Amino acid sequence: MARPAAPVRADFASFRALPTRWMDNDEYGHMNNATYFSLFDTAVSLWQMDQGIEIRGPQANRFLVVENGCSYYAEAGFPDLIHAGLRLGHLGRSSFRYELGLFRNDEDSACATGFFAQVNVDADGRPAPLSDHLREILSRIAV
Repeated sequence: MARPAAPVRADFASFRALPTRWMDNDEYGHMNNATYFSLFDTAVSLWQMDQGIEIRGPQANRFLVVENGCSYYAEAGFPDLIHAGLRLGHLGRSSFRYELGLFRNDEDSACATGFFAQVNVDADGRPAPLSDHLREILSRIAV
C-alpha cells in the first residue's frame, strides 16, 4: 500500500508559529516524538484561547481528548520554526476532531500531521452537547 503524500499548507484553515527549543531534540539530533504532541496541544490551546473559548478557570469548557495520533513525513528539530496548521476534521453532537499539520520554516509540505478527538463533557464527566456558539467557532476552521 502506497503511503499518502504529506498535506500542504493550503489544506489547513488557521496557523500558529511555534519555535522549537534546543531541548526538543533527542539523541539522534531531531525532534523527540513526544514534542510533536506537545506542539499539537499548544497550537490547539492557543487557537481556542484566541477564539474566546474558556479553557481555564471556573467557566472553562471541559474537552477531554479521547483519541490522538501522529504521522511523520520529514525530520524537524531545533532551530526550526514550526508553523502549525489547524482544521476541523469532524463535528458531532458532543465531539469534534482537530487535524493538524506541522510545517518546518517555509516548507509547503507537512513534516508531520496529527489529530486530537475531543469530547465536551459536563461537571460529572459525561458527554454534553456542544453549544451553538462553540459549534460556530469550530466551524470557522472547517475546510
